[in-house]
Amino acid sequence: MGIRRLNHAVLYIRDVQRSVAFYRDVLAFRVVHELPGAAFLQAPESDNDHDLGLFQVGPDVGDSTAGRSTVGLYHLAWTVETLADLADHASRLRAAGALVGASDHVTTKALYAKDPDGLEFEVNWLVPLDRVTEDMRATVATRPLDLDAEIAHWGADLVGMA
Repeated sequence: MGIRRLNHAVLYIRDVQRSVAFYRDVLAFRVVHELPGAAFLQAPESDNDHDLGLFQVGPDVGDSTAGRSTVGLYHLAWTVETLADLADHASRLRAAGALVGASDHVTTKALYAKDPDGLEFEVNWLVPLDRVTEDMRATVATRPLDLDAEIAHWGADLVGMA
């Protein structure tokens, strides 16, 4: 019995409407179902019933301490098709004040951002498998992402690995 993929993630957040607005306006998720204090969102190109469940726990709860003083999930990662898509997300995340980093992991080009509750997520583009060389596989490195250089190298519209 093999696992096929991650179907959805559930986040506890302070304010469901604030979080819905962020994921809708910045990442283009759409609301597929709402309940009082909860919303279920779907990513633009997803065929999942929903990709993200948001459950409101109120304005007075503390920040997550996962990775600092407790165990817990570090981040979720969503993949885009092209480097043009990644550049668009970089602009949208920067404009929203949510972008906190951008890394080149050789075969993965990644943006890191935080939602309104400070929960971190990644938006990435994966080098197509048929373009990954043995040298790339053997390189364990993280460098700052130069998105313009990556677009010049790979092209803006090359579809990455799904």
